[in-house]
Amino acid sequence: MSGVWVFKNGVVRLVENPAAESMERGQRKVLIHVPTNEVITGYDVLEQKLLALGWERYYDDPDLLQFHKRSTVHLISLPRDFRKFKSMHMFDIVVKNRNMFEVRDT
Repeated sequence: MSGVWVFKNGVVRLVENPAAESMERGQRKVLIHVPTNEVITGYDVLEQKLLALGWERYYDDPDLLQFHKRSTVHLISLPRDFRKFKSMHMFDIVVKNRNMFEVRDT
């Protein structure tokens, strides 16, 4: 079983293809930095937020932006091109940074 767990209105459900489901409804997803209520509009903004939370940038793979948090085994891997930044990447960031980010429909 694969997919993304979606929390909405206190209900948890598994969405097997979140991108397709949101496109069917004509909705796009945005990543929000909760403390500032700021929409993440590019990697420069996201990197600042992640660095402030203790994430370190890895430069090993030229095709990816990668961040690692020393105190954990977590690794965030993102496509270098922000236009390819999809909801699955957003949810990965949310899960690894509880209460700091959330994904919302536009």
